[in-house]
This record gives sequence, C-alpha cells and structure tokens, in this order.
Amino acid sequence: MRRLAIVTAGGDCPGINAVIRAVAKTAMNDYGMEIIGILDGFLGLIEKRWRKLSYGDVSGIITLGGTILGTSNKANPFRFAVGKRGEEAEFADVSDEAVANFESTGASTLIAIGGDGTLHIAHKLSEKGLPVIGIPKTIDNDVDCTDFTFGFDSAVATATEAIDKIHTTAQSHHRVMMIELMGRYVGWLALFAGVAGGGDVILIPEIPFDMEVVARRVVERSRRGKRFSIVVVAEGAKSVAGDIVVQRIIKDSTDPVRLGGIAELIAREIEKRTDLETRVTVLGHLQRGGTPTGFDRVLATRYGSRAAELAAEGKQGVMVALQGQDIVTVPIADAIARLKSVPPDHDLIKSALSVGTSFGLP
Repeated sequence: MRRLAIVTAGGDCPGINAVIRAVAKTAMNDYGMEIIGILDGFLGLIEKRWRKLSYGDVSGIITLGGTILGTSNKANPFRFAVGKRGEEAEFADVSDEAVANFESTGASTLIAIGGDGTLHIAHKLSEKGLPVIGIPKTIDNDVDCTDFTFGFDSAVATATEAIDKIHTTAQSHHRVMMIELMGRYVGWLALFAGVAGGGDVILIPEIPFDMEVVARRVVERSRRGKRFSIVVVAEGAKSVAGDIVVQRIIKDSTDPVRLGGIAELIAREIEKRTDLETRVTVLGHLQRGGTPTGFDRVLATRYGSRAAELAAEGKQGVMVALQGQDIVTVPIADAIARLKSVPPDHDLIKSALSVGTSFGLP
C-alpha cells in the first residue's frame, strides 16, 4: 500500500482542513493509499513527528478553520534555529535530515500546502530528491501562476464584514476610519475587500500614494456633506515619499519582516492636515481565522483531489492551480519565480476608479 504525506506550513487560513480532507479521502477512496500527517509544518519533518490519519480523522472537517496538523512559520529546514550565541540565534542547514526523515515515513510523495515561503522550501527539498506536490494557500493571493489561492476569498469576506461594521460607527461619529489589512507586499486583499466594502480610499503597495491627495479626498467628502470616510490600507502600502512600515523583525522566521503600522502614520497625517477626527482598526490575525467560505471549500476540495491524483500518477515538482475555471498543474519553480502583484491596469482598479474610489493618486 502506497502512502502520501501531508504538511501544512506557514501562516494558517480558512480552508486548510478542507484540502487535507480532499487529499486524504481521494487517496484512500480512489487509490487505497495511507495518509501520514506531518505535525506542525516542516518542524515535524525535522523532529520526526507525524501520525497516520484515519478516515475518521478527516471526516467532518471541511468547515473547520485552522489546520488539524498544526503549522509553523519558523521551521525552515535550510535555515533552522539550533541555539543562541549571546543574543544572536544560530542557524543550521538540516535539510538532509528532513529528507531522510521523510523517507522513513514510507510515503511516496509529500503534499505541501502553503504559500510563497512554504513553496520555496518545498521546491528546494524537491531539488534534493524529495518528491513534492504543492497546493497554493495564502490569504494574500500572491502565489503566481494561479488566479486564486484558497483562503483568500474567506479573508476577503472577513475583511468586508469588518468594513461594513465600521461604516456605521464612522457615520455616527463623523470620523475618518482607517482599516489596515494584511497582504504583505501585494494589495489583492485590500483591493477586493475595499471595493466590496465601499471604501472611499484604497491604498495598496502597487500604487504609491500621495498623502496630500488622500487628505484632500476626505476633506472634499466632508464639504459635500459626507461627514465620514472609509480608508482601506494594505499593510505594505507606502507613500510616494516614503517606504513600507516595518513593525518588527523576527530573525528565526522564514519571513523575518513583519509589516504593520502604516494606518497609524496615515491617520496622524490626516488629522494634522484636515482637523478631521481619525481612528484606526487593524484586523490582524482575525483575517486568518474562522470558517472558510463556500468558494474556498470548493476550491480546496478541487485542489486536494487533483493533488492526490497527481501523486497517484507519480507526478512531482508541480503545483495545482486555478486558471479560469480549470484546475491545472504548473511547475513549482514557475509559481515561486515572482510574487503575483496587482497590475496597475487591473480591471477591478478601473471599476473602482469609475465609481469614485481614490487610490491616493493625483
């Protein structure tokens, strides 16, 4: 009996359990395979921690957020923290041990569920001979070669609901309300949620904004009798005169830079330039939690089922992707070659501009 191993690494998001379910049930029902779940991301592969998943383990989990296997965004086998020298962490390449540990599971393929960082690690492991199939997961939607990653639609729904609620308090107090969303270095989440929530100003990394234009926009709305404004800000947004705002650096993480704080800076500038009362809401990890949307459950099921099929066919080094209405396969190397940014001429930006949304440009 062949075995498949599943690992979920990096930041969590709604829909991971739906993918685990689809991979496991397809492999069990259609190919008679056993499933090994690697615990806590690549940390489990490094520390030899995994368990066999039964059919019961993967039943009834399609609605659950998070991941039943656990995850970690610090356990990079190619740069693993092994101790400290003074205040500085010491790192070692333990990838050979990770590959050997995978081989000891008896699995023929590793299904790696993750975003850009996870897929980079998976690709490097595949170059060492570990057979890998990737499934794109992130609320940021920044993995290339796929129209959508699972988890993105759920995060958009959560952010949109939050913007809807903030509208009412903004109207009541006649305030400018800033909503800071995740997204790292791309603006997909802020763009989609901002448009869906009727944001008056949307600021994304791909379009550096002019602070004077933003301030002028909220003043113009106030003069027209719209005594409140909703400004949706991606955490990686930056002004034409500045740079991204870094909240902190976590040196032992696969992605050490933590963005955050741009909304506070913009809020202070708006108050200084306009005398309009301004408040900030940072949604943070709320965007990663909760039940997946129907779209994400369907996408996760399609991704997981296809990944199991590919494993049964002996394929490796590829990622499943959504292109149009079809689930296709692409080389993992192509998917991680660059981050998928929002094109400045994207049709949703054009539509937003047509209905009066500002992106902070003159």
